[in-house]
Amino acid sequence: MVKSLLEHHLFDEIIYYGDTARVPYGPKDPATITRYALEALEFFKNFEIDLMITACNSVSAHALPELRANADFDVYGVIEPGILALKNANLPSASRILVLGTKATIGSGRYQNGIRELGFENIEAIAPSLFVPIVEEGLFEGPVLQSVLDHYFKEVRPPDAIILGCTHFPLIADAIRNYFPNRPLLIHSGEAIAEHLENNGCKPREQGKSDLKIFASENPDGLKRIAEKWLSR
Repeated sequence: MVKSLLEHHLFDEIIYYGDTARVPYGPKDPATITRYALEALEFFKNFEIDLMITACNSVSAHALPELRANADFDVYGVIEPGILALKNANLPSASRILVLGTKATIGSGRYQNGIRELGFENIEAIAPSLFVPIVEEGLFEGPVLQSVLDHYFKEVRPPDAIILGCTHFPLIADAIRNYFPNRPLLIHSGEAIAEHLENNGCKPREQGKSDLKIFASENPDGLKRIAEKWLSR
C-alpha cells in the first residue's frame, strides 16, 4: 500500500501507523476490529492531515462507516477501489474471479457483493490465513510457500482475475500469479487506491519524494526495519 502511494508521488507527507501490538486484525470479530480502528483514528487526530486511507482490508470491510462518522477529514477504504479496478479491466461477465483476503474480509462479503453487482457470477472467495505469517517470515519464494499455495489452490480452477484483498498478499503476488498456468490478472489494493485517488483529484507531485513517517503501537523500530525491507521489493 505505502509503496504504491510513494511510487505515485501523490503526497508531500505520508504518516503510517501500524497497530503492531494487536495485529493481525483478520481473525478478529467485527466489533473488535471497529473498536481498534476507532482507537487508531485518535492517533491521527494529533496531526493535520488531509485524508486517511484504511490500508487494512479487514478495517475497510467492517469499520469504514464508523471511521467516517468520527473523523473530520476524508476517510478512504480499499475495497471499493479494488472492485472499481476490476470493473475498469473490462473482463467478460463470464470470467472467473478469485478473491483472496482475511477471514474478516471474506466473511463480510463486501468484495463478493460488489463484484456480483458488476455482473460477474463466477466468484470464489478464499481466506488463505497462512499467507500472512509466510510473508512476515520473508518467505517470498521456495518450497514452504509452494506447499502453502498447493494447500489453498490445488482444487481451484484457474481464475481470469485475482483480487489480493490483504496488504500482505502483493508481496507474494508473483508466486500467486505463476501458480496458475494462465497467469491471471492481479488486482491489489495499493495500486487500486492510488489510481482511485488520482482519478479523484490527487495529482502527482512535480518533484521530490514523499516524506514517510512511521509510527507503531508497539516496537516501532521493528516496524521500520520491516518497512524498509518490504519497500525495497
